[in-house]
Amino acid sequence: MWLANVILFLWLLLQIWFQKSRLGTIYKMQVHIFDTTLRDGEQVPGCKLNADEKIEIALRLEALGVDIIEAGFPISSPGDFRSVKEIAANIKNATVCGLSRAVLKDIEAAAEALKHARRPRIHTGIGTSDSHIKAKFNATREEILQRAVQAVKWAKNFVDDVEFYAEDAGRTDNEYLARVVEAVIAAGATVVNIPDTTGYCLPHQYGEKIAFLMNNVPNMDKAILSCHCHNDLGMATANSIAGVIAGARQIECTINGIGERAGNTSLEEVVMVLKQHQHLGLYTNVDSRQLNPMSRLVSDTMRMAVQPNKAIVGANAFSHSSGIHQDGFLKDAQTYEIINPDEVGADSSKIVLTARSGRSALAYRFRKLGHEFDRDEVDQLYAAFSIVADKKKEVRDEDLLELALNLGIKNKAEVTQ
Repeated sequence: MWLANVILFLWLLLQIWFQKSRLGTIYKMQVHIFDTTLRDGEQVPGCKLNADEKIEIALRLEALGVDIIEAGFPISSPGDFRSVKEIAANIKNATVCGLSRAVLKDIEAAAEALKHARRPRIHTGIGTSDSHIKAKFNATREEILQRAVQAVKWAKNFVDDVEFYAEDAGRTDNEYLARVVEAVIAAGATVVNIPDTTGYCLPHQYGEKIAFLMNNVPNMDKAILSCHCHNDLGMATANSIAGVIAGARQIECTINGIGERAGNTSLEEVVMVLKQHQHLGLYTNVDSRQLNPMSRLVSDTMRMAVQPNKAIVGANAFSHSSGIHQDGFLKDAQTYEIINPDEVGADSSKIVLTARSGRSALAYRFRKLGHEFDRDEVDQLYAAFSIVADKKKEVRDEDLLELALNLGIKNKAEVTQ
């Protein structure tokens, strides 16, 4: 009898473990990070990189934890071909991807450049919106569908991992887009990229487009949908997140959101959105502590400054200048910071003294300088501080020390010594 009870108990434990494992598989899904800093990001005027610079950034991207590195567009120039070839030879863990048009020579060049990659991927495709079909290609929908299938088949002759991009998918009719997606998957595509090339879509529209494909492409289980969103209307990150919530499992992005025109989806933003909103059940393999150092490397190497108010990596991302915000932050950092600076490799939070700062921030900054004053003394200092703050954009440490000296207020810590 006891043996039967033991067996029953072990069986119950096994069922509990199985259920937990199954639920974990369902609710914790990886979103692959496809970094295109070295391809789409480099298309920014003045941001051209040499081969050594590209290799350095690629190695750092691999250390960061990105899954796919789009190294360039091999057919575009001998320099780009050489860079893709050298990156392919140096990267050990990440997939290395080369871009091509739906043209055999492009695909052959990409295959040759990726020959020594441990995990090669050819990224080929063609425009699918009526705007592209008529104005750009002077073709019909059926002709574009055939060219799309042919491109995937050509690429499949060289590599197992083929990604197809339906350029301007954001403005492509959903029914026709579903036909294209089904056809290229049947031809061998492992990933299908759904670009919002012009940054036109609203988040709910882009999410609905991804959901439509997930629900209306019969062989969708054979491939991954990818989000490639541009920032023309400032919605690249929002659209990409809407896409993965709807079922896409890859986001194409760049460090600092650099790219054509207004830029691409920002890698650091989507990574931290998914990390902060764990209830979505989505995660990436990116080491968030490297985000700020990576941002600085790309900014310095590409000679493209990061705007101070840029989310996650901007100079002001963890700075507080308003008195109300400063007071709340000093009482509990989480009142105005949802991310710990250490979590993204940023410098510590900053209390910036301006005309909008209050007494608590002033006293805090004096304490940081090693000076302790009582409430009456802080009131005196604050009155003088307000006059200086009205004249300056920012009151610095040397200004504070001069204030205390001019008012003749002695530091209590010094007096007790």
